[in-house]
Amino acid sequence: MIQLFYCSNSMTESEARQIATRFGDDDLKMLGLPCSGKITIPYMVKAFESGADGVVLCGCRTEDCRNLEGALRASKRAQAVEALMEEVGLGKNRVLSVAKGQGNLDEVVMRIEQFQNQLQTTTAQIAVLRTESTAARRENAA
Repeated sequence: MIQLFYCSNSMTESEARQIATRFGDDDLKMLGLPCSGKITIPYMVKAFESGADGVVLCGCRTEDCRNLEGALRASKRAQAVEALMEEVGLGKNRVLSVAKGQGNLDEVVMRIEQFQNQLQTTTAQIAVLRTESTAARRENAA
């Protein structure tokens, strides 16, 4: 499952519904923000704690941001969470930042689909590593 946080200034309700319909409730959870710059690191981490395999942050293009630096702040926070996920052993490439401009909804959908496919591979690899790690701990305990 992917958690999508999107800037309400960059995506209309109609576009959000199109994305929700395309992916379905089981594969994608969506939450609109007044600005992508309002996203916090703990909020993104909470998405992982709640069962998300990945997080997508969809905001304005930097030059189109209504709040001057909201998109830039969001991008930096996404990078920080990405580094954190790798550091704790959950793998890298689990956070995707997408800049949405006027009329590029198809490009955003394509990037989310690519991200979803990549996540399925990463999640399978992590499951194998966890199984191997658990087996090794059991052997060491015996």
